[in-house]
Amino acid sequence: MKTTTVSALLTALAASQLGEAAPPTKRDVDTRFPDWVNPSVKGNGKGFPRLVEKPAVQPKSSSPQNNVNVISTSYIPNGITIHYQTPFGLGEAPCVHWGVSAAKLNHKATGQTTSYDRTPPCSKVAVTQCSQFYHNVKIENLKPGQTYYYSIPAANGTTESQVLSFKTAHEAGNQKPFSIAVLNDMGYTNARGTHKYLAREAQEGLAFAWHGGDISYADDWYSGILPCEEDWPVCYNGSDTRLPGGPPYPEEYLNHPIPQGEIPNQGGPWGGDMSVLYESNWDLWQQWMNKITLKIPYMTLPGNHEAACAEFDGGNNTLTAYLNDNKPNASAPESELTYYSCPPSQRNFTTYQHRFRMPGEESGGVGNFWYSFDYGLVHFVSIDGETDFPFSPEWPFVRDTNDHGLPAENETYSTDSGPFGAINGNWTENESYEQWNWLKKDLESVDRTKTPWVICMSHRPMYSSEVSSYQQDLRNAFEDLMLKNGVDMYLAGHIHWYERMYPMGHNGTIDHASVVGKDEYNTNPGVSMTHVVNGQAGNIESHSILSDDEKKLPLTNVLDQKHYGFSKLTVHSAKKLTWQFIRGVDGAVGDELTLNKKSS
Repeated sequence: MKTTTVSALLTALAASQLGEAAPPTKRDVDTRFPDWVNPSVKGNGKGFPRLVEKPAVQPKSSSPQNNVNVISTSYIPNGITIHYQTPFGLGEAPCVHWGVSAAKLNHKATGQTTSYDRTPPCSKVAVTQCSQFYHNVKIENLKPGQTYYYSIPAANGTTESQVLSFKTAHEAGNQKPFSIAVLNDMGYTNARGTHKYLAREAQEGLAFAWHGGDISYADDWYSGILPCEEDWPVCYNGSDTRLPGGPPYPEEYLNHPIPQGEIPNQGGPWGGDMSVLYESNWDLWQQWMNKITLKIPYMTLPGNHEAACAEFDGGNNTLTAYLNDNKPNASAPESELTYYSCPPSQRNFTTYQHRFRMPGEESGGVGNFWYSFDYGLVHFVSIDGETDFPFSPEWPFVRDTNDHGLPAENETYSTDSGPFGAINGNWTENESYEQWNWLKKDLESVDRTKTPWVICMSHRPMYSSEVSSYQQDLRNAFEDLMLKNGVDMYLAGHIHWYERMYPMGHNGTIDHASVVGKDEYNTNPGVSMTHVVNGQAGNIESHSILSDDEKKLPLTNVLDQKHYGFSKLTVHSAKKLTWQFIRGVDGAVGDELTLNKKSS
């Protein structure tokens, strides 16, 4: 197959017949919550009082007909994209008024709107909890490192925004120090401390935040219906009374009152319900993050929890019963989740593609999946570790059949996704993939006299003390390219802890010669990279923990399986950067690394 895209295959598969569903067996979830799953938009009927987050623009009316719920910005070369979201259309092209002074917004920029048939539509959800129209306005040809001001005008019932601001990126080669936040695997639950200290850092002058996948954990909407497994450290269906994650707890966990009717170990930043609606979880997370995204650009890349509405079936195939047969609080004899189990709007990274706007187009990449940008002394590269490389974790249809025709429905799985770029040749070979060829060209084109530092991130790690087969697949796809082109750091998440490796050479070799001390490394271009697993921002699934019979591997220098938080990267000069893990429990530094630049 020369070029394979999911959209083309979907057309061919649209006529496939649904197989007859297996009948449910006995109830298997906690019977204290018999109505946890409800096909109506009201869910469990409590209205999720904890989860109504303030919109980005406060409406003039207490019952608005339309509203701006989310505002965020992202970099493009010599400019910015302003992204905002509304429940209903604007009736006109989206625009912003902007200028170099808050008192004089004398320029106007116009953009485009995208939408998709979310399930349920905003016509059936409270306005301030719902986004269905996604507006992107680019402002180009701006001066680097300068503050600009803008306002979003009223349209079709929305309220005009307050005057807001953004700061453009430092131009490549600018030697001023700067700091960014790096975070992965956040969601809503357990992320209160991360949110608190990230907001503080944004207020104090972070350049931007870089979120490496597993963003909202919207696909964990079903956490209340899955039966607990014996090896789960914390269960969220009401059968475990511990607060999530184990101590130490942020002060807010202990002292903040929980609304009546909510359970302290089920979702929410302090506990409390998680919406049973996939789309509503996206809405509440994005509105919760307005405090940060209104202050600094927010750059994202995809993780496995962005792929589809359901990642796995649970111990008793609860989601097969619910999604395939519309039978809540039931089980099925076999797991029969397919690509078609999730609603169309909740497959194939659809939501992720609409709710953000990254500079894929401007950097020669693809959409929100892979792209690069310069900031001062650093070339930043985001790659897609979920799709678009050989043996990717989220399979393209061509892999379901090994390129022998189109797959039958029962040959697919719910997280099948992509490819989002072309596959020109054999799907098992790196050179066939558009992403691999883009990365090769991008890294070979870096001007190291301007951006001596090169930092890459995807959602999944290449190395960890928690070993998995996808790590070898990622190394096979990208490690040689990165090493040959002198990449200094490779950042990832996916594993829900903080882990800093020693400098790693090809396929598992430790570059001991580059270790100055426990907390100081030298770069070694072409020989090794510094790897960090940074997957501890929060999330309802709690921490990853090595079992009693597992041990930290020799490649791991620092391992924290206890604290939530995010990391702060500070570029001091062309010769030095520091990396700090900021703990969510108290804002203290949990780990710090100094990385010294060795000439390429």
